[in-house]
Amino acid sequence: MDETTLPLTELLATDLDDGFTELVRTQAGTVRAVLLRLSGSARDADDLGQETFLRAYSALRGYPPERRGQLQPRAWLLTIAANVWRNHVRTLSRRPGVADGIEVTTIEIPDGCPGPEQLALDGARRARLVAALSRLPDHHRLPVVLRHIGELSYQEVAGILDCPVGTVKAQVSRGLAALRAEPGLAPDRGAYGAAEAKTAETANTATAKTKTKTNTNTTHEPARTERKEATG
Repeated sequence: MDETTLPLTELLATDLDDGFTELVRTQAGTVRAVLLRLSGSARDADDLGQETFLRAYSALRGYPPERRGQLQPRAWLLTIAANVWRNHVRTLSRRPGVADGIEVTTIEIPDGCPGPEQLALDGARRARLVAALSRLPDHHRLPVVLRHIGELSYQEVAGILDCPVGTVKAQVSRGLAALRAEPGLAPDRGAYGAAEAKTAETANTATAKTKTKTNTNTTHEPARTERKEATG
């Protein structure tokens, strides 16, 4: 069998250099996307991504083949990326924000947009999203990005953050609620992921129904009172 057809973890176990090349090929995009949303800067994302893979290769060289074969590559790499980013934040005199030059032009827009007007609208929306992410507290931003940009499970995020799954769910929920509260940031499948966008739509629908029901009950309450007095 050609080695390149082996599963990634098996390839890492049998041939570290070829396995690492495949690891970079398959996971570099996810690592960069996560670091871009965390840092808000394409330059920082590139630098932090390089550091992430340097640390990853150094760690893999010290692992026995058995351990390399048991890795969960995405979660393992994003654990390293999260630590690299947190170390980066500690060295900054102030946290990045809009005034620090967040590079929204690097946020990719999906193909198939109707035209320039829609492109401009999407670009402005993504700019607001990146800016809103930068304003989230770190303990909300990191879980949101790992869950919805890194596409990790709650269990995997909990392992990276070394906290209970329930805590992660609460942090992600509060982070998303803060993003939805930002002007111009309605639920966005590209921003939150399809599942979360659907959850947001369901929640909004339920809220509207509750308000309608409450208003209806309030409207009919005087009529009920009159009937009760008439039959009393």
